[in-house]
This record gives sequence, structure tokens and C-alpha cells, in this order.
Amino acid sequence: MKNVLLSITSGLLLAISWPTYGFPLFLFFGFIPLLLAEHTVRHQKYSFFKVWGLSYITFFVWNSITTWWIYNSSGIGVAVAVLVNSLLMTIVFLMYHIVAKKIKPAISTLFLICFWIGFEYFHLQWQVSWPWLNLGNGFASFTSWIQWYEYTGTFGGTLWVWAVNVFIFRNILIYYEQKTKAILYKTLRGCVLLIITPILLSIIILKTYTEDGKKLEVILLQPNINPYFEKYNTSDKRVGTLLTQLTNTEISTATDFIIAPETVFADQNRLSGFPSSIAKKTAQHILQTYPKAHFLSGISMVDVFSDRSRIRPQTNIYKENVFYDDYNSAFFVRPDKSYELYHKSKLVVGIENFPYQSILKPILGDVMIDLGGTVAKKTTQDDREVFMTTNNVGVGTMICYESIYGEFATGYVRNGADFLAVITNDAWWGNTQGHQQHLAYAKLRAIETRRSIARSANTGISAIIDQTGAIIKQLGYEQQGALKGTLTTNSKITFYVKMGDYIARIAIFLAVFIFLYAVTRRKDKM
Repeated sequence: MKNVLLSITSGLLLAISWPTYGFPLFLFFGFIPLLLAEHTVRHQKYSFFKVWGLSYITFFVWNSITTWWIYNSSGIGVAVAVLVNSLLMTIVFLMYHIVAKKIKPAISTLFLICFWIGFEYFHLQWQVSWPWLNLGNGFASFTSWIQWYEYTGTFGGTLWVWAVNVFIFRNILIYYEQKTKAILYKTLRGCVLLIITPILLSIIILKTYTEDGKKLEVILLQPNINPYFEKYNTSDKRVGTLLTQLTNTEISTATDFIIAPETVFADQNRLSGFPSSIAKKTAQHILQTYPKAHFLSGISMVDVFSDRSRIRPQTNIYKENVFYDDYNSAFFVRPDKSYELYHKSKLVVGIENFPYQSILKPILGDVMIDLGGTVAKKTTQDDREVFMTTNNVGVGTMICYESIYGEFATGYVRNGADFLAVITNDAWWGNTQGHQQHLAYAKLRAIETRRSIARSANTGISAIIDQTGAIIKQLGYEQQGALKGTLTTNSKITFYVKMGDYIARIAIFLAVFIFLYAVTRRKDKM
């Protein structure tokens, strides 16, 4: 029973650390009770199954409390997210348990750190991607602590969390053996040093950082259209009228960008018909009076065809010999009426993509989660499109879920983005932590890339975020309106943009090396 209580305690500590309601200091102690529970049962009979149960309790509690809000959009979705993600986290701990029984504690805990980081990296890459609870995201509400993410990305935060947890855990075990106060004092000093030093370094970076670039006036539109009851029953003409009305409340001759949210135009738009679409005409109508401005918006489009040579893994079948590609896209219109399109590339599992079709489709059939009127697999593009203005300012546009991927966002910057836009819906989850956490994660992208972010959300929260991750202006949830503000461009490249998730790649190499070392040598006496 004691070990079960330790497991529950770990889950609660991790949960109360999470943005945007929690305090991330608890992350530094969150894994210690579970580590102690694993150490207690390590050499007991059936230890493998005991560790499996104890760790699953921890991760189930953590996942349930932090991501329960998925239920508002999909009951199946929350079950998969909580149950499966908890299981995947448990596998990491079981691997640590196996290794810890074979090699010295110092090396086995290093394996745990590296293998967890490898797990998080894997969760960013595979088709069932759900990196919402990657530990580095836990500091999203306390950006003054993590200004050094411009060098490390969020994996620096994950490494930080695990380093402190393991340090305290190892010293607790030493104290149990030696029972001396000197160990307690050493642990306290080391713990304070490990936590405070990165925070102080971050504060120094924050206090000395200056934004140096062009000032842009942006207008962020927040139409507040209910996706369940209004969106797919609202014509593009009505949407265009609404966006025009909202724009006219704030636009001026100094306005550089008008930005509207994800799939706000969703009235059966054909890809080939975009040049004559209501969406493009709406943009042109607004821009004809304000020739300095540019229009950026989300749109849902399809491309119907019968040529079998064009079929891709993401192509949908409409009927016999008729196929279509379904796009969640962004479009960009300049004052001269020229335009560009970008198609969302990081897709929501089960809603916008069918993972591992060749394996799962014969078993499950065409199983997709119906969320807001669409069950089609979305078609993506490989490159990170950057929209360039008439005066050569580049904007990289992340559509909804894409904004939680750090290394993915660096692709826009390498392709010339001077600032980033996030267009999203966020209405699916209701007024919960879902949309608040999503907004908080955008602040991480600002720090990693040192790019200002203009975030337009259908129901909110729309916001302007500066290059240090601070929210300059915002428009509250479920408010209809237009948010006008100023952001600063940047053309400099951060170390993280250059190197990407190098911490994860190093960690994966070390984890593989340690695991091979563990399974090919004799068991240590511990």
C-alpha cells in the first residue's frame, strides 16, 4: 500500500506542476516517490509486474488530470490519449527497471534520463504523435525561467527536470545507508544550486535581451464561431462579411497584416477554384482600400480527381474511380492580388490522419474520430512554407497542432520567417485548460526561435507574443472581435534553430549504448 501511495503522489506532483494552473517547481520532485517505490520492489518476486502497475498508476493520474479536457471533443480520443500515453510512459520506466537490476545506480539513472528524452523525441516523430506532456513544456507559464531554450529547446527543460529528480533520489538512498545530517545538507545545497542556477541565467538573458527589427502592425481576427453548431452551417459569404466587419473596427493605413484563424473558410472550397473563391475575394476586398496590408487566413479545401497516378497514402476515396485530397490550409494574399498556399503538415492523430494504415486498416477499417464534421484524412506538404510580403518580410504559419513542435517550427525560420503566426480553432475543448495550455506552448516557440508570434484563434485566446515569450496583448476566450497590436521582426538565427533537438539525439545514442552494455555484462552486486 505504501508503494501505491508513492505512485499516486508522483502523479499528483507532476499534475499540479502543469501549465496553466500549476507551479513547475513540483516537477523537480515529481518522479522521486515513484523512483523510491521502484527501488523498494526492484529485487522482489514479480518485480516487473509490480513496477508496471506502480508506474502506470503514476502516469495515469498525471495524464488524466492534465488532459481530461480532450473529452469535450471526443470520448474515444481522451481514452486513447490517457490510457495509451500512460502505457508508453510506463514502458520507459520498465526499461529502466530492467537496466537498474543489471548495472550500477549511477549508470542506470543516466539511462533513465536518456531513455525518457528519447521517448519524448520519438513522440514528436511517429504517426501517433502526442507530445503534449513532454516535460520541457511544463515551464510554459514561467518563461522567465527558461530563456536559455534558445540554446536547448524544450529538451533542455526535460534534462533539467530529470537531473534534479535523480540527484535528490540518489542522495536519499545514500542518506538511508549512512544516516548523517551531512548528506541532508549536501542534498539541500545541491538541489538549490541545480534549480536556481538555470533560473538566474535565464533572468540575466531576459534582462539583457532586446528586440531589434521592423515594427509591424497586425490585426488578429477572432470570429468566435462555434465549430459544433455554427461553423459547418455557415457559408463562406457570411464568414467573409463577418471578417470584413471585424477588420474595419481596427484597420488603418499603418496595418501590415490581417490574420484570421484556422479553417474559418470551410464551405466546400476546391483547390483549383481558390483564385475565384469567396475567401480570396474577401481578402482582396479588404486590401484594395489598404494597399500596405496583407491577408493571412485558414481555409479548408479539397482536390477531387480521377487520375489514379495521383493517389497518395493520405488520399481519400469518394466513390468508384473518384478520389480527393483534403487540406487544412493557410492562404496568403498580397495587395497585388498574388497569393500562396500552405497545407498543414503535423496532423492530429485519428482526426486528421489515420496512422500506420497498412497495418491498422485491414484490422480496423476506415476508423476515424468524427470531430466537427470531418472524418477525412488530411493531405500534407513536406516543406515549411514561408509567405513573403511585397517588402520582403517573411511569416511562417503554424496551423493549430503544429505549434507544439519545436524543431518543426525552426524549419520556418531557416526558410526565412521574420515572425511566426499561429492560426487555430481551440473551440473543440470548451473553456478548459486545453486552449490555455495550447497558448502557453506557443510562448516556447517564441523563445526557441526568438520570433514574435501573432496568434489568431477562432474562439480565443488570440494574442501577440514577443520574442521573450511574453504576451503583449490578448483577446479573451469566447469574445468576438479584432485585436490590434505591434510586433517586432527578427532575422537572427538562434543556436537551437541551427542545431535542432541535438540533446535528444545525444540522449538516444547514450541510451542505446548503456542498454547494450547492461544486457551484455554480468549483473552487478548492489
